[in-house]
Amino acid sequence: MIPVTVFAGRKVAVFGLGGSGLVTAKALAAGGALVAAFDDNADSVANAAASGVTTLDLRSADLSEFAALVLAPGVPLTHPEPHWIVTKAKAAGVEIIGDIELFCRERRAVAPDATLIAITGTNGKSTTTALIAHLFVTAGRDVQLGGNIGTAILSLEPITSDRVYVVECSSFQIDLAPTIDPTVGILLNVTEDHLDRHGSMERYAAIKARLVDGAETAVVGVDDDWSASIAAEIDRRGKPLERISVRRPVVDGFYVDRTDILKAEDASAREVADLAGIGSLRGAHNAQNAAAAVAAASVLGVSDDVIQEGLSSFPGLAHRMEEVTRIGRVLFVNDSKATNADAAEKALASFDRIFWILGGKAKTGGIDSLAPYFGKIAKAYLIGAASEAFAATLEGKVPTVIAGTMDRAVALAADDAARDTEAEPVVLLSPACASFDQYRNFEKRGDHFRELVLARAGADAIEEVR
Repeated sequence: MIPVTVFAGRKVAVFGLGGSGLVTAKALAAGGALVAAFDDNADSVANAAASGVTTLDLRSADLSEFAALVLAPGVPLTHPEPHWIVTKAKAAGVEIIGDIELFCRERRAVAPDATLIAITGTNGKSTTTALIAHLFVTAGRDVQLGGNIGTAILSLEPITSDRVYVVECSSFQIDLAPTIDPTVGILLNVTEDHLDRHGSMERYAAIKARLVDGAETAVVGVDDDWSASIAAEIDRRGKPLERISVRRPVVDGFYVDRTDILKAEDASAREVADLAGIGSLRGAHNAQNAAAAVAAASVLGVSDDVIQEGLSSFPGLAHRMEEVTRIGRVLFVNDSKATNADAAEKALASFDRIFWILGGKAKTGGIDSLAPYFGKIAKAYLIGAASEAFAATLEGKVPTVIAGTMDRAVALAADDAARDTEAEPVVLLSPACASFDQYRNFEKRGDHFRELVLARAGADAIEEVR
């Protein structure tokens, strides 16, 4: 845990007592703050109290007595309307911040030269964050990985100058971090998302921009108009900037040409790394993630040889185009994180002969936008509530079977792919749907797919021995 000493001896309110909220309350208390924690959920308050956190009903408290309100990122700050605790804190003149801001203030206080790499973007944050951490582990550094990727930032090891902190930041977290100041700040892309929380694309983009605005060196993807505009503004102010592109060469950054990642410098370009044959980084979206990670590592002095070693050994993230195994010529890929058509598109674009398992609780728009990829699909296996609607979309375009359940879909797809004559048939779970009709979350759905595939792989291996 990172003791937060910057509020030592002062009263701090903490609202929202999920995992990160509990850690925040304990980190503040460990640093000497006088913590009063609360949540709308009585069970969460009781759980916090049972774990040793001091709780207080903030509905009746005088917030003007507090130095700050530390808000969990899931609590509405501005839209669709401010939460009651936000309104109350603003009326009392109390600053409202989050755990990322606490980390940044503590870093400035105790080890300002500690390396902080912060990553944001609408898509690709988690893969890029994990890849950067992997590159620095490969380089032999003490790496602390956290933030939106799933580990609360204040639960990491205490801040020291020799540690590298690699932190994924959502827009919700950045909105609560007014002085975020990473050593390297990365903005991958900005596309429409979370408008119910931020109100407009302009506000959403401005929040994302804050992370790179405060960075010593900004790394910005320039393949969408919002991010390109943010990069231009950073450049106009004369701040250190590395542009990233997978679509075209850049003159001041890193770009991808086929499988090569090149660094543009002095009116020329040199190859830094090659993505050929790295299954965990297939597709243009992963090429962008890799280019951003390479840029961060290069800026901070990691050698090209170590970067290539790290890229080649990167295992990827579970449920994000995760290569589960091969059975004979057939590759099995778990892309359960693809909960809408836009996400599934990236997987469909990455393979040429696909036995596609899809379905669940459909999102608005269905899979109509994926029609350009239907020619790659050997057969589709539908599961869950969206089966009938998706079957209608695919009718006459893709051979389709309504499998109903994951068990049957995996069995049918594996049998069909094994009989296929192409060099590398792929059984792909990329559902283009939420999981909530059959599974608690996309992780459980992906875990089930993986279990079924590995059980089949084991059975096939036993049969070969016989």
